[in-house]
Amino acid sequence: MRLIDLGDDGRYRITVAGPADEIDLEIAAFQQALLTTFALVGVGLLAAIFLQVRFGLRPLKRMSDTLAAIRAGRAVKLPPDLPDEITPLARELDALVDANREVVERARTHVGNLAHALKTPLSVVANEAGAAPGSLLAEQVTRQVAIMRTQIDHHLQRARIAAAVSVVGTLTEVRPLIEGLVRAMEKIHAVKRLKIETVLDPALFFRGERQDLEEMAGNLIDNACKWAVERVVVTVKAVTDEAAVRALIIIDDDGPGLSPEKRAEVGQRGKRLDETKPGTGLGLAIVRDVAEIYGGTVALDESEDLGGLLVRLSLPLAG
Repeated sequence: MRLIDLGDDGRYRITVAGPADEIDLEIAAFQQALLTTFALVGVGLLAAIFLQVRFGLRPLKRMSDTLAAIRAGRAVKLPPDLPDEITPLARELDALVDANREVVERARTHVGNLAHALKTPLSVVANEAGAAPGSLLAEQVTRQVAIMRTQIDHHLQRARIAAAVSVVGTLTEVRPLIEGLVRAMEKIHAVKRLKIETVLDPALFFRGERQDLEEMAGNLIDNACKWAVERVVVTVKAVTDEAAVRALIIIDDDGPGLSPEKRAEVGQRGKRLDETKPGTGLGLAIVRDVAEIYGGTVALDESEDLGGLLVRLSLPLAG
């Protein structure tokens, strides 16, 4: 109701009435249209943000995947066709990987030079000692020179391995290496007519140098063959240890085995429980040293199946 001034003649009250439902319907329709519009705009904005993040960050995902491939040894460089905005980052990462390789290569060269520098004087000393056979002094010098050579080789190898562990992309396939070692051991211990059985998971890659895995597994298999009576079983499988995938190499023999006390002693450097068997007593100690550098472990136990010694060598696998 509203008052309308009609001038000097007076005032008149005019009342206009109509159905309120139509107005309510129009208001409701407007509100519904407004809500629908806001909802569509919100969904559109979310879709735009999702697409922008998904496609805008795709180059970074490619970089991440390629870095993982470089670390696993499946690639050597980042992809060249990256957006201009992240190309400088890619160049710096490539330079970092190359610098890492160069540092390790220089370390290997220095290790080799040191080996030659030390071995030459030792050879001279050994030759001088050999010129006086039968002398107690010559025998002592010869024996000590042999020990020094063994220690030099061991520590130089540790230095080389420590450098090699930091190299990005060093991988070794486990199965063919173990098969080759088994064939070699069958020839070396052919006189004993051993039956060396293998149970090997395929497509396992050790994150490290081939010669290091060869030395670790070779020492353990050779030791099992020395003590075995008839059978040696070598098992290789992948296990999950604390969310990391590792290779578990198990060497099982039917030899006399070791008591818990002797198993604790046998890992000591130079400790030999039977002097009638060939060797220096450094085998298991070296295996443990090399395994620890790679973040692996060596454990001795009693074989439940064959009755002899059971050795477990755990090493990191490539992801």
